Formats: sequence, structure tokens, C-alpha cells
Amino acid sequence: MYVDVFDWDEEDDPEGNVQHIAAADVTPEEVEEVIRNHTGPTDVSDQSGNRLIFGTTSTGQRIAVVFQIVPDPDLIIITPITAYPVPEYGG
Repeated sequence: MYVDVFDWDEEDDPEGNVQHIAAADVTPEEVEEVIRNHTGPTDVSDQSGNRLIFGTTSTGQRIAVVFQIVPDPDLIIITPITAYPVPEYGG
């Protein structure tokens, strides 16, 4: 998925998206990697209604990423909401 800008909150914001994903042992770099490498359709989070994708990081960790696309006429801006590890599945 092509992205111009990732919209991250300040690292020290206790309510921000960086801290939220860190609590699940996921890094911003892993989130960006999974979003940039995603080529298929997106799902919708049952909990929030936001976009949801699954992917595997270069370290082999499979994660779910929930995000929003910020409306902008000139740029594709993604705001990650949360991310968390998910088990492999044999689908």
C-alpha cells in the first residue's frame, strides 16, 4: 500500500498511538512495514469500524494493524490506531 505520511503521536504521549502499540510489543517500524507491504484488500475492525490488515514483519512476527486514512487531496496519510501480535493460522 502506498503511503506518503504516517501520522504518529509524540513518543512520550501516554495516550498516543506509539505508546498504544508499544504496550503490545509492536514498534512503529513494524507497523509501517506491514502497511507498506500490504497488497490485498483491507478488512474492517469489528470493534472500532476502522480499517484492519494482517501482515508479517521482516522478523517473522505476524501482526494486525488497525488504522485510518486521513482525508487529504494531495497526500495519502495513514494514522495507525493500534497493532498487536496475532497467531499464525493455517487458512
